[in-house]
Amino acid sequence: MDAMLKAAGTAGMVAEETLDPVDWADVQALSHRIVDDAVDYLRDVRERPVWQDMPAEVREFFAEPLPQSPQPLAQVYGEVARNVMAYPMGNIHPRFWSWYMGSSNFTGALGDFLAAVQGSNLGGGNHAAALMDSQVVDWCKQMMGFPQSASGTLVSGGSMANIIGLTVARNARAGIDVREHGVAAIDKPLRFYGSDQLHSCHRKAMEALGLGNRALRRIPTDAGLRIDIDALRAAITEDRQAGFRPACVIGTAGTVNTGAIDDLQALARLAAQEDLWFHVDGCIGALIAIAPENSHRVAGIEHAHSIALDPHKWLHAPFEVGCVLIRDASAHRSTFAVTPEFLESTPRGLASGQWLHDFGLQTSRGFRALKVWMALKQHGIEKFGRLIDQNIAQGHCLGALIEAEPLLELVAPLSINIVCFRYPGDGLTGERQKALNTEIMLRLQEDGIAALSDTTVHGQHCLRAAINNHRTRRDDLDLLVRETLRLGLEVSRRGTAG
Repeated sequence: MDAMLKAAGTAGMVAEETLDPVDWADVQALSHRIVDDAVDYLRDVRERPVWQDMPAEVREFFAEPLPQSPQPLAQVYGEVARNVMAYPMGNIHPRFWSWYMGSSNFTGALGDFLAAVQGSNLGGGNHAAALMDSQVVDWCKQMMGFPQSASGTLVSGGSMANIIGLTVARNARAGIDVREHGVAAIDKPLRFYGSDQLHSCHRKAMEALGLGNRALRRIPTDAGLRIDIDALRAAITEDRQAGFRPACVIGTAGTVNTGAIDDLQALARLAAQEDLWFHVDGCIGALIAIAPENSHRVAGIEHAHSIALDPHKWLHAPFEVGCVLIRDASAHRSTFAVTPEFLESTPRGLASGQWLHDFGLQTSRGFRALKVWMALKQHGIEKFGRLIDQNIAQGHCLGALIEAEPLLELVAPLSINIVCFRYPGDGLTGERQKALNTEIMLRLQEDGIAALSDTTVHGQHCLRAAINNHRTRRDDLDLLVRETLRLGLEVSRRGTAG
């Protein structure tokens, strides 16, 4: 009877499946081809357009319905090569200067691949990837001049790094146990301070922290677009007298609009005098600390209570990886740590390592450290410092080219590597001038020549080139000026309708 039941059960058993390939040799051959294509892709990036619009058939490809049945991996890769790799954002190209991006590097891409193959969850635990995550954080401390006793964590990018730092600041300066009682129990409304050039992520942080946008007081800036220290001091005094609790001052090491760097030494002194948390948004410029010719620009950053920085910018790690450092490790951990019964530590084994999720909002965390670690090991920190100096020198070179050209003008003072300029046109002002420059920017993009962004600085619209690309050369800057002049003349003659 037992033999009959066993035979019947075997006959009715469904074959077990896996996502591993049936033929590993075929996958290995295709993988070699993909790597060869990737090397060619980066080697020849300068010969391709910076950006190009997608034709209708490519856009339609992304509207296809959910696949129900399998197709060969080689066919899947072919679709990716035709429809994805051919139409990138463009930020790895040497003439991509829009917004503020890093330009990636091949070693980092290999790191991302190996991290995905290993597949570790960096929530923590006793394994090599977790130790490397902590090691990269330690290296970031060394770059910023932070003590070894400080804390930190790798996150998705600058916005999250700032949110983590400001959350610790809120809890440390609230005067109550915010985690237990909530922000409604704070006896005096908290005030945070930053310049009127602050990145928009700080507003999101205030909203997410339950404090509201009005808790963030924007302080006027000086002629160099740096926070006005006297105005800040007056605002703090005024708020105290009005019954608010000044909690934190946010210094900016490189504003997103112009790259202006606040006087971090003066802010550190003021924060100490007023007993404020001193947070530095260094997502653009904190890493200038490793640049031999320009490190003086961020002097004082080492005195911050917390710093947000982005290895996917001037360390050129593939997206995404940000980092936040917190001087007071105890304040950092106590802001986020929770120990449920299923994540209790053990004296040995897998759960005996540190739980890295105790330092941020994510329990599941990707292995972001490997791509940073491999590139730093290959090139050394000194080379990354020289590349930062190189980009700053290129920014000043572009500024000089624009100043020397009568048909172009700088719109904002040049601090580091962000150049704000415009083609003023013949007698144009206001919206007509904005339309002309916007059309120049769009045609530079659509022709694949260069990618710029635009912004408004103290009421003046301008084009904006942020040069933080390790592939950029001086002749790229010459080309940008020539093409801007050509397009400016052409658009002015034909009108701005595009």
